[in-house]
Amino acid sequence: MGNTVNLATKYAGAVQERFYQDSVTQDSFAKDLDMEFTGVRSVKVYEVDTVPLNDYSRSGQNRYGTPQELTDNLQEYLMTQDKAFTYTIDKGNSREQFNVKQAGVSLKRQMREVVTPYIDRYRLKVWAEKAGCIQELDAAPTKANIAETILNGTTALDDAMAPAEGRTLYITSRLYQQLKLCSEFVNADRLHEKVLTKGVVGQFDGMAVKKVPASFMPPRVYFLIVSKGAAISPVKLNEYKIHADPPGISGDLVEGRVIFDAFVRGAKADGIYAAVESGTAAKTPTVTISGHAATIASATTGAVIRYTLDGSDPRYSATAAVYDAAAKPVTEAGGTVRAYAVKEGLFPSAVGEGTDA
Repeated sequence: MGNTVNLATKYAGAVQERFYQDSVTQDSFAKDLDMEFTGVRSVKVYEVDTVPLNDYSRSGQNRYGTPQELTDNLQEYLMTQDKAFTYTIDKGNSREQFNVKQAGVSLKRQMREVVTPYIDRYRLKVWAEKAGCIQELDAAPTKANIAETILNGTTALDDAMAPAEGRTLYITSRLYQQLKLCSEFVNADRLHEKVLTKGVVGQFDGMAVKKVPASFMPPRVYFLIVSKGAAISPVKLNEYKIHADPPGISGDLVEGRVIFDAFVRGAKADGIYAAVESGTAAKTPTVTISGHAATIASATTGAVIRYTLDGSDPRYSATAAVYDAAAKPVTEAGGTVRAYAVKEGLFPSAVGEGTDA
């Protein structure tokens, strides 16, 4: 008599779950504009400019100085991320596998292992690429200089008058290790040490510290410092459905969709600092004005230059135009041209400017 093959195989009643972590970015940005995206794809925001102080004159006309028209800087936030997923769980397969693929449980798994990490990576990427201050470092920080390197970032935020409260330092586990080994940490008092060694979230120079996996940090970025008011990341739609026995399927059909994006607010962009590898940012353009015509140039070959004539920051302004050397922008006396350079594969340059004297 031949051997009998038993095709019914018993599986463990629990699924082997992958490691995961909760969102590392969710509490690091402002939520005040989230409701503005309800029912629309884009939101335009006006940022009212200011004027300089003058010396008051006690005689003559214009004693307060020459009046200047108060300008508005316009920034448009356009939602671009519309992501979805779907899968089925056949009723027969589910029962033969002791229901370890139940729809509700599998949906939670999909959210925490796929959707949430994707959004975190996207936010960090956008915030790094749109940071108001992108600083190239000669080499990766070490335990000998990492504390000073990070403090250079907080100093840049201080000089930009970004609030000291609400800052978050995003750093990879490798660099966090260097931070823990640096002499400034080793010689810190016990309270400081206790806070720093919490793990996922600690404190350094008054900032919340968040370790992120190397795969979360954007390529060629060492660390990020994000001021809460400088970034936004609205979620317009967050929809997840489980259909039981839909036509053509004996089992469950799971569908999910999320519409979201991430932005940097132009008026507060200097509240985000990105420390990046040397040679990875475009060169800042020079602006030369002669005969009311502006010549703009960047040392980065092949870079696209965008500029504004209204004094707004061209990195974020809806009025920014692409520079064409054959049709130089025309300026007015006293007018300011601001420009930056961008090239695929590089971080944007800082802003260069020139004034029509």
